[in-house]
Amino acid sequence: MYKIIFTSLLTVFLLNGCVVVPAHRDSGVVIAPALPVVVELGVEPYYYYSGYYYYYHNNRWSYANTRSGPWLDLPPNRYPKEIRYRGRGDDDRGNRGHDRD
Repeated sequence: MYKIIFTSLLTVFLLNGCVVVPAHRDSGVVIAPALPVVVELGVEPYYYYSGYYYYYHNNRWSYANTRSGPWLDLPPNRYPKEIRYRGRGDDDRGNRGHDRD
């Protein structure tokens, strides 16, 4: 009898320890839609698409409902395939890391 009660209590405590809850997230977290295949950034690394602001920094994307945040990490499967910069020509990209002598 005591073995059954002890086993039941142990099972309840162990199962409670296995519960995973996301930290610092709203209960209704919605992941922003995937970015287009090609994204063209201006002077600032912000991009607005489908009602979300996207921020590109250190090869990572974040998104938010407003430009002031809070920013959430965008899953890598929603990253664009190519990033272009306004005002930079293709010849600038090919010369990166080369001397201009």
